Amino acid sequence: MKVTPVTSTTHEEIYRVEDPSVGLLGFIALHSTQLGPAAGGLRMRPYDSEAEALTDVLRLSEGMTYKNAAAGLTLGGGKAVIIGDPATQKTPELLRSFARAIHSLDGRYFTAEDMGMSPEDMAILAEETPYVAGLADGDYASGDPSPITARGIFNAIRTAKAHKTGSQNLKGCKIAVQGLGHVGWFLCELLQDAGASLIVTDVNAAQVTRAVEEFSATAVATDAIYGVDADIFAPCAIGGILNSETIPQLKVGIVAGGANNQLATPEDGAALHAAEILYAPDFVANGGGIINVATEIQRIADRVSFVEEKLAALDRSMAAILQKAKVEDQSPDAVAVSTVLAKMAEQTAA
Repeated sequence: MKVTPVTSTTHEEIYRVEDPSVGLLGFIALHSTQLGPAAGGLRMRPYDSEAEALTDVLRLSEGMTYKNAAAGLTLGGGKAVIIGDPATQKTPELLRSFARAIHSLDGRYFTAEDMGMSPEDMAILAEETPYVAGLADGDYASGDPSPITARGIFNAIRTAKAHKTGSQNLKGCKIAVQGLGHVGWFLCELLQDAGASLIVTDVNAAQVTRAVEEFSATAVATDAIYGVDADIFAPCAIGGILNSETIPQLKVGIVAGGANNQLATPEDGAALHAAEILYAPDFVANGGGIINVATEIQRIADRVSFVEEKLAALDRSMAAILQKAKVEDQSPDAVAVSTVLAKMAEQTAA
């Protein structure tokens, strides 16, 4: 296993991880340790190239810096990616090799599950390094963070709706959900319980069929989700999906979902604002998962109280950001970034 530093002007540390003996190629990026050790999930995807994987880990790790700060956590931002299909190329040997790369960073980076990973996979990593969270078993095990992530997104959707319409009530709302993985699925359960009607899409056809059956959802093709007539669009899959091609297609009043880095560029946040589409900044909306994981990293005994308090504070932060954006006639994304940077400066000064 070879860990090679990658030069960067934007991140504190970046490493290329390679172990041909187990088919491993990936990256670890530490964007900031200003508030504490960098924390962020491990993602495995069949990226088309090394360049695409590197771009993703850089964007995701920066997003984790903002997400952790927005959630009021004493953690910095980091992320890791493995190039490969988790359904066919993920092996215990590959995971153990990557875990040894994480261990070589001496606690400057903690990982947990993300796309293509599970609590069972984290248990394999934990055989090689203690710098792993999201475990199913153990004294401070936090388990799958997806249900808590979904709760935070659900809160953000209601808060955004109240800001836009004056009411949090989702009964009768048409909500388009892109992505039916762990987070998207738990979100659909919460939305259905709240009386919303669902329009869904996913690259996994079997998951779409299941959603149609269980949620009485309407299924659409993956590229058709942007143009559906709905009240709210909830992206819960990959990032960069709000861009110059998709934004003109949107027929919704609100975008609030769980995907990381939903905006392809900061200009796309301004484009949503100009189109009078209210955007709930993703790194605030989807902070529930890392709040849950933080209880394990920081060995917090009263996990339930900690999570509840942080989720409530996160929701208040979202409301404040949306209100400030309205008063200043700015994109909520721009306001969220400036708010978080100010909060980081305050915490560092203190």
